[in-house]
Amino acid sequence: MPSSVSLFLAFFLGAVAQSANGYGGVQRLKLQKMPMVLDDMANDEFRSQAREQVSLHEAPVDVEGCGLGMTSERIQGGHPVPLINFLNSQYFTEVSLGTPKQYFNVVLDTGSSNFWVPSTSCNSIACYLHKKYDSTASSTFKKNGSEFEIYYDSGAISGIISQDVLSIGDLTINSQDFGEALVEPGLGWAFSKFDGILGLGFDTTSVNNIVPPFINMVERGLLDEPIFSFRVGSSEEDAGEAVFGGIDKGHYKGEIHYVPIRRSGHWEVGLDSVRFGDDVLELENTGAVIDTGYSLLGIPSDVAELINAQIGAQPSWTGQYTVECDTVPSLPDIAFTLGGREYSLTSEDYILRVQQQCISSFQSFDSEVEQFWVLGSVFLRKYFTVFDYGAGQIGFAIAAQA
Repeated sequence: MPSSVSLFLAFFLGAVAQSANGYGGVQRLKLQKMPMVLDDMANDEFRSQAREQVSLHEAPVDVEGCGLGMTSERIQGGHPVPLINFLNSQYFTEVSLGTPKQYFNVVLDTGSSNFWVPSTSCNSIACYLHKKYDSTASSTFKKNGSEFEIYYDSGAISGIISQDVLSIGDLTINSQDFGEALVEPGLGWAFSKFDGILGLGFDTTSVNNIVPPFINMVERGLLDEPIFSFRVGSSEEDAGEAVFGGIDKGHYKGEIHYVPIRRSGHWEVGLDSVRFGDDVLELENTGAVIDTGYSLLGIPSDVAELINAQIGAQPSWTGQYTVECDTVPSLPDIAFTLGGREYSLTSEDYILRVQQQCISSFQSFDSEVEQFWVLGSVFLRKYFTVFDYGAGQIGFAIAAQA
């Protein structure tokens, strides 16, 4: 068991959100963001390395040699955005706001729809430990001033809505509405390695009905196709990449198989069954949320308890379940049937190795809204994913690794 462990947030599940309700001009939306515990190995050197790995300071982004030796010819009409990988648990990228540009590390999160960063007016501990947006320093800032509030299990993020120029990769979105966080309670936000969240969900689940950046890209004709895709890497050196408006054929192997979206307004597909070893759990009216902002596998608590017991996982004082590392190779595979096709993970895929500790990725999650499971980075490292907004479907293929 490691001697130093810290809390940080494994973000997910904007998809669990119900439609926003207004209260006195403030929009409140409850998102089931769960705390996750891993060892805190980040320091100033990590931040320096991450900044060298992906930088928007010189535009356009030079994608030559990034990831899998990608070239612009392999991305037909797409705009690549390199990811930064912290311990296979937090994936984020750098974006800029304002004129001149102010830079922030943000999670590209398909489980939520709002974009926010800390404000210079925020006095929370988390804000002091992260980069903050200064509206007075931007000549393109436009005041909105309406209040927003987003509920997480770790506490509510609240602040005001503002508007400015957003740059991500080689894309520029003028007059993008976003949240300036004035309150970020709890240590989870403080220990996160990113500054804010850029939601890639639908506008129908957005607090204050703010149009998300991706929807603005589509509606303003910035993309050749209304899609974005993810290849999630497995190391700091090969952190992965998101592509807006296209697909890099070097990011996957074989064919892409598409599954229709199960619930309108959510990146969720039907989950037909789950196989664990020789045991098969047939499911009805159940979905799988494909969440780029979540690190683990979120499953019903009764199933999580059974699986963790079967693999010999024991709860630690941190709340995570751990297994003896020498037993990992003998543990059974798990497979999820999506659109009639099995997508399997080996024990090496679903057990996280963090500083000589082996952590089960099966995390209890029970939704009050719908019956669904959550497939996060543990799943996405193995399967390249296409989020097809235009056709209302999600595509899966074996991910190509560097």
